[in-house]
Formats: sequence, structure tokens, C-alpha cells
Amino acid sequence: MSPPLSSLVLYTSKVEEMTQFYADHFGYTAHIEDGDRIVELRPPGPGITLLLHPMGKGRKQGQVLVKLVFAVEDVETFCDTARTNGLDFGSLHKADGYVFANAKDPASNSISVSGRLA
Repeated sequence: MSPPLSSLVLYTSKVEEMTQFYADHFGYTAHIEDGDRIVELRPPGPGITLLLHPMGKGRKQGQVLVKLVFAVEDVETFCDTARTNGLDFGSLHKADGYVFANAKDPASNSISVSGRLA
């Protein structure tokens, strides 16, 4: 049996902003152990845990090629609600039977909301 993907590490120099962003817009909860420099962001239900790791010197924000995709039932409604909360997604894109939209988090990582797996 293959192990499931359980977490995704995001390297950032904006740990506090990232923690607030994923809490405000996607319902994640921060868990921090004393002496640990990694912030664990747990999803509000099933899903992948995000680990915010302080970025090392010499790296640039958004340098790693990664896109976080959040499954939502109604992409247009989600984007409208996000906009009122300060997160602007780009245009809605229609693909093979689903809709998605893209944005960036505070560390310039690509994020998307998609109806593909909702």
C-alpha cells in the first residue's frame, strides 16, 4: 500500500502573513510547538496539512514551482466571498466539465480554487 500525501512544506519569509492568510481564507488552524520553527497549518476538515518553514538565505519567494489547489463546490461564489475578504482571484476558467480560478498567497505561491475534485 502506498502512503498518502499528508503535508506540503511552504518555504517563506512571511510566516505570520501566511498563517493569517490561510486561516482567514481557507479555515486553517495554526499549531506551533515550543522550540519548533515550523508552523503547522491544519485544515478545517479532511485535507493536506501545510507546513510553513522559514525560508533560507539566498532563496526567493515563490521560487519553487508549486500550486495549492483547494476543491470547492461553487468556484464563482467562493471567489466572490473571497473578494469581499480581501483575496482577489483572477478570471474564472472553464475546463473539461469544471471551473477554476487562480491567485497568489503572501509569499507569491500560486493557489487555485477548483471544482474538479469537489
